[in-house]
Amino acid sequence: MRVFSSLFLGLFLLSITGWETDFENAKKKAEKEHKLILLNFSGSDWCIPCIKLTKQVFETPAFQSYADSSLVLINANFPRLKKNQLSKDLQKKNNKLADKYNPKGIFPYTLLLNAEGKVIKSWEGFPNMTAEEFTRQLNDIVSAHK
Repeated sequence: MRVFSSLFLGLFLLSITGWETDFENAKKKAEKEHKLILLNFSGSDWCIPCIKLTKQVFETPAFQSYADSSLVLINANFPRLKKNQLSKDLQKKNNKLADKYNPKGIFPYTLLLNAEGKVIKSWEGFPNMTAEEFTRQLNDIVSAHK
């Protein structure tokens, strides 16, 4: 029961913030809505820079407001604690994404992709900028690809 409640809570929180967990669905949504995809590789319960990126950038009103209107967000999470483990299906999907987009296993690793999955820009580690600066940089790139 505890595992199911943890899984439900995690999926619930992802849905609140607008983060997808299925890459194929994210690509379809990006195509339909004419948006770019922001793919983030995270270790949510062990990677300090990942946790910092989530709290200091992704959870800020500036980023969330911009992302809601301009991006399709997808999180490929690789938790280590047993209580936070993902379903086998989601682990498999995240591993497949990592094989293609993050073969070096960098955390955090964030990529901006077009609807076909082509990499436009990537950030290794925690970007050395504020949430507002990161959002402005995203906006400049997104605007150039419209």
